[in-house]
Amino acid sequence: MPRKKRGAGEVNAGSMADIAFLLLIFFLVTTTIASDKGLAIRLPPKPDPNDPPPEVKFNERNIFKVNINSQDRMLVEGEPMDDASQLKSMVQEFVNNNGRDPESSDSPLDAVVSYKTDRGTSYERYIEVLDELQGAYYDMYARRLGLTTKQVREINDQEPSVQDQYDELKKEIPMQISIAEPSKVGGS
Repeated sequence: MPRKKRGAGEVNAGSMADIAFLLLIFFLVTTTIASDKGLAIRLPPKPDPNDPPPEVKFNERNIFKVNINSQDRMLVEGEPMDDASQLKSMVQEFVNNNGRDPESSDSPLDAVVSYKTDRGTSYERYIEVLDELQGAYYDMYARRLGLTTKQVREINDQEPSVQDQYDELKKEIPMQISIAEPSKVGGS
């Protein structure tokens, strides 16, 4: 009696696509994607090309100038400085002057910190100096509120009464850091 030839055994692959789809969804749902946060800086609105630029008049003594060149060398108020950690105390003294020193700001409301870099300035140096400038304000806020600087930076997690005090303090001592467009001297 002749034997019947059997065909090769087949695997039911109908549900393989379903399994692959479920695995894909599982990995998409459980995977966390790192997102870059960047700098928390509010940019000014884009100016209307039809309007002339506003003329801003500042008393020169109310501007604290920090410049960094393409070799990461810093000038503070026209004087060379290597150590950025000295900036905090200098900015605090400048902002809290209240007209006592005729070479410094009239009041915290008038004080502006001007920060200008060069196209060749390294990101590390840019961030280091900007952090010191902002840190000076956060330290002033922390002292006035009786909190640590870290707590002030995370003020949104505090109770509403602390948030209200912080908002009032920011009106008294606004963080006025003017970041100028970089010079095109060094770098590309």
